[in-house]
Amino acid sequence: MGAQLRVYKRRIKSVTATKKITKAMEMIAASRVVKAQRKVAASTPYATELTRAVTAVGTGSNTKHPLTTEPEAATRSAVLLLSSDRGLAGAFNSNAIKAAEQLTARLEAEGKEVDSYIVGRRGLAHYKFRERKVVESWSGFTDEPTYADAKNIAAPLIEAIEKETAEGGVDELHIVYTEFVSMMTQTAIDGRLLPLSLEEVAEESSTKGEILPLFDFEPSAEDVLDALLPRYVESRIYNALLQSAASKHAATRRAMKSATDNAGDLINSLSRLANAARQADITQEISEIVGGTAALSDATAGSDK
Repeated sequence: MGAQLRVYKRRIKSVTATKKITKAMEMIAASRVVKAQRKVAASTPYATELTRAVTAVGTGSNTKHPLTTEPEAATRSAVLLLSSDRGLAGAFNSNAIKAAEQLTARLEAEGKEVDSYIVGRRGLAHYKFRERKVVESWSGFTDEPTYADAKNIAAPLIEAIEKETAEGGVDELHIVYTEFVSMMTQTAIDGRLLPLSLEEVAEESSTKGEILPLFDFEPSAEDVLDALLPRYVESRIYNALLQSAASKHAATRRAMKSATDNAGDLINSLSRLANAARQADITQEISEIVGGTAALSDATAGSDK
């Protein structure tokens, strides 16, 4: 066997092993994304209805509360970025990080200081490499987040929004995550969690033909908002975590499918090259045999004379 043929065979063996790995990862991601989709579908109605309840309380009373009251002059904002702990997901993390950087630049252009909160090792590594300050970070659960994880994330954010800016508090809370649209489409978006824009929610409800419910507050609207504040933030963060997880699994599935297809194409190309090399070796051996036979015949004919 020629040296070139041995090289092709080693490369085919290596690519075949890689193809098996990427195919397995594709199948794992496909099974996980289905579970994540179900969790997103289950959590979205709760988050939506809780937002409508908070809006109804805010519009039905004149209570000033951090949940619903716009600051006169916002000077400090918190940005929560949701990334993943692992890579191999195409542009999933880079798109989310890019959206967070664009939001941060926009807020800083408005004269606001920005405190960064990061979920996921990929986002944290990006900020650390660039020596950017991160107030707090969380990791280790992005593939399968739970409501307890959302509560742990929400706690310092709620504390920051309730503090005065002079004491290290913030006026606004923004979140950047990847919205799961379909198996083929996932979009990095940013939104403001606090203060809740009552006009936008009310307008969205009226567009859909919905009517905000009317509530009687007991003991007061402020106490109701105090009770709803952590629930609202936790539910929105939990839903965003699930959306991000589903998007990551879908992106991984798509990336691994592309890698598997590319590996198959490369194996086919290498197989053709290996066949050509084998044919060249066979042709050379035949030529050598024919040449040797001819030389032997000539030598035999000469000796007969």
